[in-house]
Amino acid sequence: MNDELAWRYARAAAAIGAAIPPAVPGEARMQIIVDALWEEFGEHRPVSWVGFYLLGEGEMTLGPRRDKPACSPIGLHGACGAAALSGKTVVVRDVRELGENYIACDPRDLSEIVVPVRARDGRVTGVLDIDSYSVGAFGETDRIALEQLVADHLADSI
Repeated sequence: MNDELAWRYARAAAAIGAAIPPAVPGEARMQIIVDALWEEFGEHRPVSWVGFYLLGEGEMTLGPRRDKPACSPIGLHGACGAAALSGKTVVVRDVRELGENYIACDPRDLSEIVVPVRARDGRVTGVLDIDSYSVGAFGETDRIALEQLVADHLADSI
């Protein structure tokens, strides 16, 4: 595990925990998470975009996000669709390897991590999607930390 990266996630988690009172509803919680992750990792440190997509009938619509526009609605293909349908985090080292299955909202994005968001009953209700202009920007430390953030701050509010 990368100690510096783990420390950055710990700072983001502390900021999220301090900003979310117990009664805050799901989408407001998502915005707090997005803002904290953007403050810690945004502006290409290494994140170029962070946001949520909410699962609907055969598509996903854009939820809270930072810091540029994104595609919406999107189908259930690409990394977001794979994470939503499988219920497992998807780490894409190089989005160019996805070929036509990749949804390119920003052609400069080169890597991505997508974490499923689950309701109390365990069903997937959306995904946390994070992009980077760098190849290989996300790995195991990111996966573990982001899955924990989502579980800690969203599962009981959706």
